[in-house]
Amino acid sequence: MMRDEIVAIEKKPDDESENLDQGLFGKFLVFITTFIIIAGFPIFIWSCVQIVQEYERAAIFRLGRLKQRKAVGPGLFWINFFTDTYIKIDLRTVCFDIPSQEILTKDSVTIRVDAVVYYRKVEPTRSVCEVENSDHSTRLLAQVTLRNTLGTRTLTEVLSERESISEEIQQALDSATDPWGISVERVELKDCVLPAQMQRAMAAEAEATREAKAKIIQAEGEMNASKAIAEAARVISECPSAIQLRYLQTLTTVSAEKNSTIIFPIPIEMLHSFAKKE
Repeated sequence: MMRDEIVAIEKKPDDESENLDQGLFGKFLVFITTFIIIAGFPIFIWSCVQIVQEYERAAIFRLGRLKQRKAVGPGLFWINFFTDTYIKIDLRTVCFDIPSQEILTKDSVTIRVDAVVYYRKVEPTRSVCEVENSDHSTRLLAQVTLRNTLGTRTLTEVLSERESISEEIQQALDSATDPWGISVERVELKDCVLPAQMQRAMAAEAEATREAKAKIIQAEGEMNASKAIAEAARVISECPSAIQLRYLQTLTTVSAEKNSTIIFPIPIEMLHSFAKKE
């Protein structure tokens, strides 16, 4: 919204026109140099005609003042090389790394973080006139914004909420570079390095958590197994023939293991029948 308002203000008819007032001496100097260029056209043509690429624009300055509010290009454009100078502005998306730096989090933990930023210049003339070195200024501002943003987060938040932190940094950078004609498109946290002592403490905590979960799972398994055994015992006690089937199943399992000695279990009911005959 802010960028749209700036562009709308620049397009008002009561603003300075493309041909800015250079004063009487300036007009006279431009007239004389233009006459010289026309007189020596075959000689000066190569210095007056310039080219910018499809991804570039040129901000032209005449006698030190911006000639046009809108940058020219791409393709050919004409300048008076006696009075005009121009600066090329690259409109492609620029990517740079924020150097790794130590940051103190909200819970007083020192971490080392680096990030990557993607930005581009959407208003070429403002990126030239509003700031001395837009690229260098954006890099320094990104470092400060990263430090200030992570300083308000705890270590747990930094490790688990990278996406939201990146979005917050991107919005803060974009609003700060908007007056320079720069749009920050994306910010990504690359790496977060913890101190060695903190890494050992977190590893011990994770190991203790895993052991506690393993013991809980083992206890739940034993409880379920005991319930199953009790249910099997109840079924066998209710149905005497079930134990005969269990004997046969045990015999099949033992015989499959290639044992040299096989013990056949004798049901107790058979012993009772022999006792009755005696």
